[in-house]
Amino acid sequence: MPIKFEIGDIVHLKKNHPCGGNIFEIMRIGMDFRLRCSTCNKQLWLERTEVERRLRKHFRNDEEIKA
Repeated sequence: MPIKFEIGDIVHLKKNHPCGGNIFEIMRIGMDFRLRCSTCNKQLWLERTEVERRLRKHFRNDEEIKA
């Protein structure tokens, strides 16, 4: 069953971005997710399955969501 994501959620992923950050804000949801790196503000696209596989922690309104 897919994890429920919303725009504006913060995700902590296992794999780092090349800038060294691993915390991202969700900007678009669908088959592909558009994420914004909190360290360098670059935007990247990842498939939903890739985001779910790399997910370490998921936050909404500063509260951790159990997956």
